[in-house]
Amino acid sequence: MLPGMLSHIPRIFDWTFEVLEATNLTFFFQRTMAYLNFGNYPKGPEFKKIFDVLGDGILSVDLQLWEDLRKSNHAIFHHPELLELSVRSNTRKLKEGLVPFLDNAAHENIIIDLQDVFKRFMFDTSSILMTGYDPMSLSINMPEVEFGEAAETGEEAIYYRHFKPVILWRLQNWLGIGLERKMRSSLATVNRMFAKIISSRREEICRGECGRSMDALTYYMNVDTSKYKLLIPTNDTFIRDVVFSLLLAGRDTPSSALTWFFWLLSKHPQVLTKIQHEINTKYDPTDLELVYLHAALSESMRLYPPLPFNHKSPAKPDVLPSGHKVEANSKIVICIYALGRMRSIWGEDALDFKPERWITDSGDLRHEPSYKFMAFNAGPRACLGKHLALSQMKMVAVEIIQKYDFEVTKGHKVEPVPSIILRMKHGFNVTVTKNI
Repeated sequence: MLPGMLSHIPRIFDWTFEVLEATNLTFFFQRTMAYLNFGNYPKGPEFKKIFDVLGDGILSVDLQLWEDLRKSNHAIFHHPELLELSVRSNTRKLKEGLVPFLDNAAHENIIIDLQDVFKRFMFDTSSILMTGYDPMSLSINMPEVEFGEAAETGEEAIYYRHFKPVILWRLQNWLGIGLERKMRSSLATVNRMFAKIISSRREEICRGECGRSMDALTYYMNVDTSKYKLLIPTNDTFIRDVVFSLLLAGRDTPSSALTWFFWLLSKHPQVLTKIQHEINTKYDPTDLELVYLHAALSESMRLYPPLPFNHKSPAKPDVLPSGHKVEANSKIVICIYALGRMRSIWGEDALDFKPERWITDSGDLRHEPSYKFMAFNAGPRACLGKHLALSQMKMVAVEIIQKYDFEVTKGHKVEPVPSIILRMKHGFNVTVTKNI
C-alpha cells in the first residue's frame, strides 16, 4: 500500500479526506485513524522520536512531566501580567509594524507575500510573550529571519519522518544527507538563538534588572518547582525546550489560520462584505466580540486547520468506536483536515465556506464540541493559548479589513506544502490599497 500512498504526498491532505470519506471515517493502513479514550492515548514513544527537536517541551512529552508543564503553562497563559503584555505588544506591533508595512506596499504598489507578513507578525509578538525580546522581523525592509527558515525546514523534515522507518531517517541525520542535513542545520540555528537569549537573561538577573514584564522565559527561570509532583528541571536545555515549543506554536498556527482565512475571503467577497459591515457597525476596540468575524475564522479553521493531522499511541489495547481493534503502541493518525470536510459530520454542504453554520438562530455563536472541531485539539491537550490566538487573529483581521483592500495576484497558485503545519507552498501573493 505504501507506494500507492507515496504518489499522493503532494496532495496528502485531500487524499486522506477522500480515503476516509469513502471508508466510513476509519481506515486501516497497517494501523488506524481515529480515537476516543484520551486517557489511553498519549503521544507515545514514536512521536517523541519523530519530534526529537522539541526535546522536553509540552508538545512532545507525556505522563507526569506533561501534567506539570500543563499546570505551569496554564499559570503563564492566565497570568494578568502576560495578558496585559499580549494586548500591549499586539497593539504596538500593529501600529509600528503591520500598518507601516502595508501603507508602504500600497503606496509603492508592490506585490507582497501575506503569508510571510503574518508569520513575521506572529513571530515578533510570540517572541515578546515567550522570551521578552522583540526580533523586529516585521518591518518595511523585511530583514532575513533565520528562525523562520529553520522552523519551516524542520517542520517539513518532521513531516516526511512520518513516512520513513526510524532507522532510515536517523541514518540520514547521522550522515547529514537530504532533509535531515537541513534539519541538523536548523536545530543548530535554534539552539544558538536560545543560548544567546538565555545567557543574556541570566546576566540581567545577576545585575538585578528585574523590571521586565512577565514572559514565559522569565517564569521558567524563576519557577518554584515545589508546586509540581515531578520536579521541573531548570537547566538551560530544558528551558530552551519549553520556551521553543511555545514560541513555535504561537508563530505557526495563528499565521497559518490567517493566511487561509484571507484567501477564503478573496474567494467569497460576500463574506468579506458582511465582516466589513459588522466592523463598521459593532466594533469596539475594548471588546472583540464580533460574532460574524469569529464565525468566519472558525469556518476557515474547519476547512484549513493549522495542524492538519495529529497522532497518538494507545498505552493499552483498545477498540475504536468503528469496531477496529488497536494494539498497544500502534500509531493512530487523527486526520483533522479530513474531519472538517466530512459530510457525515458537517452535512452535505461540508465543503462550502459558510460562516453562518457557526451562528444560532438568535444570533449567538454556536458551540461545537472539540472532538468535532479539533483546530485547537481536544480533551486534556486542548490548546492553552486558544483565547490569546483568537484575540490576535481578530485584531489583525480587523486592522486589515478596516483599512485596506487586497487582491490576489493574477495566476498565483495556491496549494498546501507537505508539512506538519498547513502552509501555502508558494506563499500568498497580493497587492493592497488603502480604503480609508
